[in-house]
Amino acid sequence: MDHFSTIIGHSPALDSLIRSAKIVAATDVTVLIKGETGTGKEILATAIQQASSRANKPFITLNCAALPESLIESELFGHKKGSFTGANTDKQGLFQAADHGTLFLDEINSLPLSIQGKILRFLESGECLAVGGIKPYKVDIRIISATNTDLNQQIEAGQFRSDLYFRLNVVPLELPNLSDRPEDIVSLIKHFSMLTEHTHGLTAPKFSKATLKVLKAYSWPGNIRELRNVCERLGILLAGRIIEPENLPLEFTSKRCTTAAATTKLMLPEKGLELDAIEADLILQALDRTKGNRSKSARLLGISRDTLLYRMQKHNLAMAY
Repeated sequence: MDHFSTIIGHSPALDSLIRSAKIVAATDVTVLIKGETGTGKEILATAIQQASSRANKPFITLNCAALPESLIESELFGHKKGSFTGANTDKQGLFQAADHGTLFLDEINSLPLSIQGKILRFLESGECLAVGGIKPYKVDIRIISATNTDLNQQIEAGQFRSDLYFRLNVVPLELPNLSDRPEDIVSLIKHFSMLTEHTHGLTAPKFSKATLKVLKAYSWPGNIRELRNVCERLGILLAGRIIEPENLPLEFTSKRCTTAAATTKLMLPEKGLELDAIEADLILQALDRTKGNRSKSARLLGISRDTLLYRMQKHNLAMAY
């Protein structure tokens, strides 16, 4: 059984990622999944767990941004009776609940610094300490974590521990943005349309060639999650019909107008210009505007992330960001 079949697409970037993920799944190594919101980090983490030797053991997920700082330590490590107001009984934490299994820490970039130290202690010694406890306990857990931000920038800002980053980043897997793999959009549309058809008992709509062209050109700031929502909306409101560009939500019309304005012809000066210098300057402007986020910079420039990296090397800009 191919546990990675839940990840739809066959673009080169995605195929390369899945090959690496399958290798990683066969080991017990700590994995850090990187990618913007909506790229499918939890789906990838689940596929890795299902393909691992721990597949039949507990798999527990926690969105680190979903809990207030006052609760997250108790949620992760448990607490002892009387350790704080309202602690009327001993409570088992997620680390104990996931013993011999896998713990997926999503949005680990949101962890408070005080909790980061406790995660680091576990990764180094296998030991945890419950809130109010005096004797540490040991658990056997594989950690898979995910982040939607650049942890290096958070380290520089003093918001994330560099020693924890190095322990988490043993094997990094970076999910590409949807805009970097437009060749997968048709397959994803078919997949989400069929899901809507089965879920709601409606006939899936068909997408015209003109509509698919618009969808492939769109920047998809919400990535796969945004595409899924669009497919579900159209599948319900326009079930059984042919989707034309005018049937798409307003943001697609706005995007086409913006693109048309951006592609207005520029006048070449009579004395000519230095194209390489202009290209390098535009790349630096994009990187400055996105605070060094290369995926967002590539979208601003209308190129793929791989193309951006190539051109950064070409202009000796790789060390600047």
